Amino acid sequence: MSTEQHGIGAVTVATGRLDLVPLAVEHAGEMARVLADPALHAFIGGDPLSEPELRARYERLVAGSPDPAVVWCNWVVRLRAEDRFAGTVQATVTDGGRTAEVAWVTGTEWQGRGIAREAAEALVGLLLERGVRTVVAHVHPDHGASAAVARAAGLARTDEVDDGEIRWELRNAP
Repeated sequence: MSTEQHGIGAVTVATGRLDLVPLAVEHAGEMARVLADPALHAFIGGDPLSEPELRARYERLVAGSPDPAVVWCNWVVRLRAEDRFAGTVQATVTDGGRTAEVAWVTGTEWQGRGIAREAAEALVGLLLERGVRTVVAHVHPDHGASAAVARAAGLARTDEVDDGEIRWELRNAP
């Protein structure tokens, strides 16, 4: 994987309202509150993590993938006007930097404001700019809001289902 692609997760991305800030362990305290609503986990599974649990998770994520062929890129989404975190976006880059699997989560308090859409569009734009050719997301079939985010980010629904989730994909010609 090229140095440019490997460093993709270290880039801060600014949009009209948001900053995608590379994940740091220190973000765990505020993010534990952002992700605390159990309803948020209806489609993504699991339960909200406590601050210490989230800190441990962030330590693993920041350390990077144990597989040198896989690059983990994680950002917290900061709503600039409120100077508060509102969610996360992530990309797992594989295939020599040509494929990225993406995901987004927006805290319940910030949903319905287009934050996930804006963050996902910025993430996909960054990935394509850095040479990624295929962007994939997996969306629960009953999660209309997340499907709308995938569509807005340029991904198209496929007929593939993986672990109960629908594969959405964007293929960018070389």
